[in-house]
Amino acid sequence: MAFIRKRIVLPLFILCVISLGLFLGGFIVFSDHVSTLQAPDLTVPADGIVVLTGGYSRIEGALELLKNKRGERLFISGVHASTNRNELQRVTGGDATLFECCVDIDRSALDTVGNAAESVKWANANHYKRIIVVTNNYHIPRTMFELQRASRDIEFIPYPITNTNLRDGNWITRGLVVRVLLVEYVKYVGAIIRYQLPARLSDVTTSLLHRIKG
Repeated sequence: MAFIRKRIVLPLFILCVISLGLFLGGFIVFSDHVSTLQAPDLTVPADGIVVLTGGYSRIEGALELLKNKRGERLFISGVHASTNRNELQRVTGGDATLFECCVDIDRSALDTVGNAAESVKWANANHYKRIIVVTNNYHIPRTMFELQRASRDIEFIPYPITNTNLRDGNWITRGLVVRVLLVEYVKYVGAIIRYQLPARLSDVTTSLLHRIKG
């Protein structure tokens, strides 16, 4: 019996150690990548701009791009149902005239998957083929993954919003930052795995990921 346990337990232990090493290694690579993301060269304007809600700094950054004519229209995805246009314009400090003429608001998207679906619908309705995507730097990988899953015909240009400068690599010493990055990394890995699973298992994985706050 001891021999059988040894033959089972030891390989499982080794597998767990290897899996943990790969997970931690992937997390470090992911964190270093998102903490050093920079704004793209937008010398040539895009057709439109999409911003995913999750912080007013994202919307403010997207409005600045719209003001500077980096895109024809702005699509704000995932706005809370109780937030009206005037309130959003006032809180973000956006120009009222610009808001009225060139900003579209989506209130149906509840998560990044929904943001991607609604953004693609908006782009297709406007016949846009080149879209600037504005969201926080740590959210860029998962956002781009979901958008590219939703459409292969549109060029998505990531525009990261950075609330905390982590380019010196000191993110690993900041507990709150590590937590945010770890949660987002788990969601990112989960999104990749989800699309490799059969439909039924994919639905279960999606349900579990929705329970992770953030």
